[in-house]
Amino acid sequence: MKQITNTVLMVRPVSFRMNEQTAVNNYYQKVIDSLTPETVQFKAVQEFDAFVEKLKNIGVNVIVVNDTKNTDTPDAIFPNNWISFHESGDVAIYPMFAENRRLERREDILDILEEQGFEITNVVDYTSAEDEQIYLEGTGSLLLDRENSKAYCALSPRADEDLFIEFCEDFEFTPVSFISNQTVNGKRLPIYHTNVMMCLAETFSVICLDSIDAKEDKKNVIKHLKEDKKEIITITEAQVNNFAGNMLQVLGANNQKYIVMSTSAYNCLTKQQINSIQKHCEILHSSLDTIEACGGGSARCMMAEVFLPKRG
Repeated sequence: MKQITNTVLMVRPVSFRMNEQTAVNNYYQKVIDSLTPETVQFKAVQEFDAFVEKLKNIGVNVIVVNDTKNTDTPDAIFPNNWISFHESGDVAIYPMFAENRRLERREDILDILEEQGFEITNVVDYTSAEDEQIYLEGTGSLLLDRENSKAYCALSPRADEDLFIEFCEDFEFTPVSFISNQTVNGKRLPIYHTNVMMCLAETFSVICLDSIDAKEDKKNVIKHLKEDKKEIITITEAQVNNFAGNMLQVLGANNQKYIVMSTSAYNCLTKQQINSIQKHCEILHSSLDTIEACGGGSARCMMAEVFLPKRG
């Protein structure tokens, strides 16, 4: 199995804003009072387009789908939470915590991928779990080590342990679960998505070990990463707040590997951390300030990796 891909699906926003339904447990979101909703949307599109341009310039195949005005989907820019695409030809569709995020799920996106020559053999749909208020938000909740068949998951209101284990059985991953916290008003509360505090690349992992309070959990995560010979590059909670954990490794032209992050993530890294990452691959960063502030998500959340096989 390949760990990184050359193709990503991205959704261009039409009504981007801070989503009040997700803000209840995504503590990274902010209301920018000084900006009108129109300005927020305008800036988000500018950031989105510039980011797509940078990815295309390094040779990443970016499939851009426009969000639709027919639904109230302020977070449509983060498609990796509701869908994942696998080398087997399987597609997984996930149950979402916020009701308005469920409207992001669109069957026409599968048609668009098939039109591009990708093969979909099977759709595994977990969305009925929403009836029981059980959630697992795609590759926001799941960090997939596809090469070593392991899945890492920080359990939270948006990542249910039983459903995580069911996913791992269906897709043949070994589950590695833990609890990852952040300090909010003096309290330790679960980080809403695993991909905010951890990134899994081919030969390294960027991770905030300080957020894993339980010693056993921390030891177990380190054991699995070391077992698979991944260099562990640690980041601080303050760096997590700047989205330094929200990175994704992609494949550019001529099989050149890149780690993709926001400019705010890049700017908060130390020289030593940057050097450690650059031993493994090039860094690409793009400014996503508005998207990060209002959406509480960053570069990794905006890209749904496509691993589907191409038709012969």
